[in-house]
Amino acid sequence: MIQYILRRLLLIIPTFIGMTMLTFLITRIVPGGPLEMAIMEQSSSGEGGGSMSLSASRDRQGPLSEEQLEQLKVLYGLDKPWIVAYIDWLGKFLRLDFGESFTYYVPVIDLIKDRLLISAYYGIFTLLITYLVCISLGIAKALKHNTTFDAVTSVITFFAYAVPSYVVAVVLMVYFGGHLQWFPLGGFKSDDLFLDEASRFEVVIDVLYHSILPLISYLAGSFALLTYHMKSYLLEEISKDYVRTAVSKGVPYKYAVVKHAIRNSIIPIASGFGNILTIFFTGNVLIETIFNINGMGLLGYESLLGRDYPVVISSLGIFGTITLIGNLLGDIAVAIVDPRVKYT
Repeated sequence: MIQYILRRLLLIIPTFIGMTMLTFLITRIVPGGPLEMAIMEQSSSGEGGGSMSLSASRDRQGPLSEEQLEQLKVLYGLDKPWIVAYIDWLGKFLRLDFGESFTYYVPVIDLIKDRLLISAYYGIFTLLITYLVCISLGIAKALKHNTTFDAVTSVITFFAYAVPSYVVAVVLMVYFGGHLQWFPLGGFKSDDLFLDEASRFEVVIDVLYHSILPLISYLAGSFALLTYHMKSYLLEEISKDYVRTAVSKGVPYKYAVVKHAIRNSIIPIASGFGNILTIFFTGNVLIETIFNINGMGLLGYESLLGRDYPVVISSLGIFGTITLIGNLLGDIAVAIVDPRVKYT
């Protein structure tokens, strides 16, 4: 098992290099890069105040001189071949030096550090609640198949699955936040909460108070799918011969189900643990936008629209790393749940 983990960790290296190299190359060749944006910005503020096309500004070399263009190329690392620039960027990335944001003019690491913690906070809580509730509910639905409990919970979960999570977020915010005013309309914490004066307990309560509506929105879409996967896997295991053989030999039915069937039915669920982990930790753009949560999803979306390539490349590198680690954790989870799995 340890040898397998070490080999997978070594395999992460070429995968990460290929992924980041492709992303870096795309950001170099797509239109609207930092150099073009600087030219357009200078052109729009030039004489006459009117905007002009990039081609027109290039034809007359715009208000920027050749020397200024060369300085911009050096500033943005465009004076080097892309492979050399990529190696320089990779070395800085491994040292957690992500450069400076073109939009906010602050180090990218400062932007990502705070927002990654916020996304991780919602991701961890969503992951724990989803697995604990959905696995338990799926087991209960399988054991009470075709009963009133099964029918009622099916209606609720189907409704939650059919309604998009961002619609749930809007409804919750408008009704419970705006109409009833039971919960805040958005944000991660209260703006008037002074951390130096408030106690740690007050800070925790305030953050949890702001988290209720976003967490419900995060959970809405994932509840039904995971619950029905658990139910279907367990029903399939219960119908297999080994359960009937155990019952025929005098083993209590509930003991056979809990001891053998449930553990085997969790194996497919555990294999998808890595992908679910990635989704939760990278944030949800729409939910973060609706509730004004400054997480990684919203940061990546805004940076992509603003062509803030240092933030875009760094965010994709972090997302890719989380994805690779999540896949490894999924394989480890399968090995823990199913001791028959041998990794060599």
